Amino acid sequence: MSRTVLITGASRGIGRTCAKIFARESYSVAACYRQDEVSARSLLDELSAAGCDAALFRADLSDETQAARMTAQVLDRFGHIDVLINNAGIAQQKLFCDITAQDWAHMLGVNITSMFYVCHGLLPQMIRRKYGRIINVSSIWGISGASCEVHYSASKAAVIGFTRALAKEVGPSGITVNCIAPGVIDTDMNAQLGPQALEALRLETPLGTLGTPEDIARLALFLASDSAGFITGQVIAADGGFL
Repeated sequence: MSRTVLITGASRGIGRTCAKIFARESYSVAACYRQDEVSARSLLDELSAAGCDAALFRADLSDETQAARMTAQVLDRFGHIDVLINNAGIAQQKLFCDITAQDWAHMLGVNITSMFYVCHGLLPQMIRRKYGRIINVSSIWGISGASCEVHYSASKAAVIGFTRALAKEVGPSGITVNCIAPGVIDTDMNAQLGPQALEALRLETPLGTLGTPEDIARLALFLASDSAGFITGQVIAADGGFL
């Protein structure tokens, strides 16, 4: 029986690439997105053309009701989820004193509270089946912190704590929980930093290049595999040596 993966934030960047790479490995793909209907539909067309059993699910995962509805729909469509990739996230650059309470709540809602909601909806069936792989996407800024991104850094640090604690709790049920902390990745989200900032970050990276979504997707595929069955509670920085 083929395995099924649910990927949040699947319409672009790392999530979209994860969907394509997992599909190539014969996974069924549940792709969740928030608003980019055109990009999501093009992803579904691409996956379906390649023979993948795939479906789209639209939800704002920072909203408890929408997240619960999405997880129920996914389980109704696929029966179970073997691998969950919590990738949905946002970023924003602001001086700390300019961050509003709304900015703060929105950042944490999308980047960490959404993980709580999605895991809450899917973990019971993983526990019953005594199997599951949960892969959370954090950031190197969740490890080191970033100036002008206090709310982003705090949300990504929370992902790390969430990962380590949940791994200890669900390990006895045969479920692994790990975290990927990407460095500077060549995505649309990071393009907003501008070419000069990206070049400076590239020069700070010992490998001398920005990462690609494929770098992160391949790591996620490994963590989802049987070869990673004894790895849990880990935070793996895929950053070209930046930290």
